[in-house]
Amino acid sequence: MPGLLGKKIGMTSVFSADGKNVPCTVIEVGPCVVTQIKSVEKDGYSAVQLGYDEAKEKNTSAPMQGHFKKAGTTPKRHLAEFTDFDGELNLGDTVTVDIFADAQYVDVIGTSKGKGFQGVVKRHGFGGIGQSTHGQDDRLRKPGSIGACSYPAKVFKGMRMGGQMGNARVTTHNLQVLKVIPEHNLLLIKGSVPGYKGSIVSVVK
Repeated sequence: MPGLLGKKIGMTSVFSADGKNVPCTVIEVGPCVVTQIKSVEKDGYSAVQLGYDEAKEKNTSAPMQGHFKKAGTTPKRHLAEFTDFDGELNLGDTVTVDIFADAQYVDVIGTSKGKGFQGVVKRHGFGGIGQSTHGQDDRLRKPGSIGACSYPAKVFKGMRMGGQMGNARVTTHNLQVLKVIPEHNLLLIKGSVPGYKGSIVSVVK
């Protein structure tokens, strides 16, 4: 599906036509530059590679410098592939937030906030082991039994336990587009999107 790379600016709220205060996320989408066009004949599939956010030449490897030079653009910090754009795109073309002018809903792909090692109450929503009295010592937020039995005498794979939480690729589907501000490359989307302020996200039609 067609889309663009962007940067999460933060959250705010806007008033809808019927006077409701709607929370929304502001994303700076594009402008992105076409850095490569992949075809079925050469690459086995059809896609358009887009580059976003300027990078210093000294921080770009020699092969990537040649890649960007072939496209006739400056080095970019982030690259991603999208498909099914309306119309034909050529190397060096710039794609802006205007492609979302007629979009009502979008999907946003990003990396969620990393929260480190967390227990089962925070990570999976467990209720803990009830009351903190009657001889219970420091067990309030523990998971309880994890399924020990005579056979097989092991813990099954996939058991919900404590562990690393967050810092994973997350896709949020069908978020409503509230407003497109092309002069500032901004997109206002209803609700929240994964990631922290300043993180890179993909917005897909």
